[in-house]
Amino acid sequence: MSQTQPTANPFAEMQAGRPTGPLVQGYEVIIGFETHTQLTTKSKIFSRASTAFGAEPNTQASAVDFALPGALPVMNKGAVQRAIEFGLAVNAHIAEQSVFARKNYFYPDLPKGYQISQFEIPVVQGGTVEFFLDGEKRAVRLVRAHLEEDAGKSLHEDFIGMSGIDLNRAGTPLLEIVTEPDMRSSAEAVAYAKELHKIVTWIGICDGNMQEGSFRCDANVSVRKPGAELGTRREIKNLNSFKFMQQAIDYEVRWQIGQIEDGHTIQQATVLFDPDTGETRSMRTKEDAADYRYFPDPDLPPLVIGRDWVEKTRAEMSELPRVMAARFVADYGLPEYDAGQLTQSKATAAYFEAVATLSKQPKLASNWVMGELSRRLNSEEKSIEASVVSATQLAGLISRIADGTISNNAARQVFDALWTDGNQDVDAIIEAKGLKQMSDSGELEKIIDDVLAANAKNVEEVRAGNTKAMNALVGQAMKATKGKANPAQVNELLKKKLG
Repeated sequence: MSQTQPTANPFAEMQAGRPTGPLVQGYEVIIGFETHTQLTTKSKIFSRASTAFGAEPNTQASAVDFALPGALPVMNKGAVQRAIEFGLAVNAHIAEQSVFARKNYFYPDLPKGYQISQFEIPVVQGGTVEFFLDGEKRAVRLVRAHLEEDAGKSLHEDFIGMSGIDLNRAGTPLLEIVTEPDMRSSAEAVAYAKELHKIVTWIGICDGNMQEGSFRCDANVSVRKPGAELGTRREIKNLNSFKFMQQAIDYEVRWQIGQIEDGHTIQQATVLFDPDTGETRSMRTKEDAADYRYFPDPDLPPLVIGRDWVEKTRAEMSELPRVMAARFVADYGLPEYDAGQLTQSKATAAYFEAVATLSKQPKLASNWVMGELSRRLNSEEKSIEASVVSATQLAGLISRIADGTISNNAARQVFDALWTDGNQDVDAIIEAKGLKQMSDSGELEKIIDDVLAANAKNVEEVRAGNTKAMNALVGQAMKATKGKANPAQVNELLKKKLG
């Protein structure tokens, strides 16, 4: 049986060979992540209480969640199933046997006085998350992903001079995903978080709703001089927005460097990010594993997962984003970057594949989906499912570019018309707007002869090797044809006539 034995401070050990990132004021930034993903089960991890969001406080907490005497936890098989699916998605090892432990600490919204979690032997061990940043492929190694229950919630804003406790969230199943300290900038950390978010929502184990707390990230941040020992980390808790995530890490990095430069020592701590001020502030000193006094939970037997369960899950899982991206590269000849962008969601991948298949122009399809379509969707804050232009319409438009019926500029005019009214036909728009490229080569030759005769100076400069003069002639020819000529054909005829 494969086991991982975590150190008291797994962040304090960085394996050799990790690349050095961009320096900030002469310091290297080291970042590791712990992400709490709320699993999509209908009931809690150890009770049958509902996990539905938004219910009245304390209406969805059972005797098990309240930790009343005699109430015993029973494992939710659906939570285990989702952990297996995640492990397979990131090429991790699924432990044949894992163990639940009690993590002891006091907080008002933790009625047990301990949290049921996994420590020495987690259910998911290792794995890798790959993504692109600025066109470059990156990879972040995972240490583990373990099952645990969520705590309740303290309500500080609903009462004057006191706090309330809502235990509806107590016992909600979580998969905590822990990375190695492999990230070297806030941009890389956000790119990793987005990729992880894509994976868990793609396979359906988490709804990914960051506003409701379904996907919460904790960033462990430290700085050091290049080649020095790792610095003391501070953990930024509960980052529930990619925008705030980057702001929080950037501020924390600047704060730590400022402290060190002023001669102060960084104290290990848990901090919160305040979006209103753009600052992090210390919440409490950070505990290490020994402070939690972990010991095996006596009410829960070891979790045993048979190989047949793992293989059955593997066979039933839909195509994973990394597998689909590799297929797009192999089958459609796309660059890895394009394939990665097009598999950001199942809907985007399906849309692209429909356009590529219908138009038989995969690279053009990729360019238009990643370019003009994405730009329009982003500007109107729409998902691709809400696109006014259907995959069939975009495929028709791309086919007309490919067969030379219209130019790229004309295609944008057609797309504009489709975006304004999605009920129109591509060919009808081309006809109505008179956007067809000139197909009569004899007529085009006559126009080019006229352009050459009227621009003798440019002709001399082209023959002297001036490429700008050639561009000027192409522009004059396109103007004379009112943009209806094929630019490639114009270039070819000009070169032929100019020798």
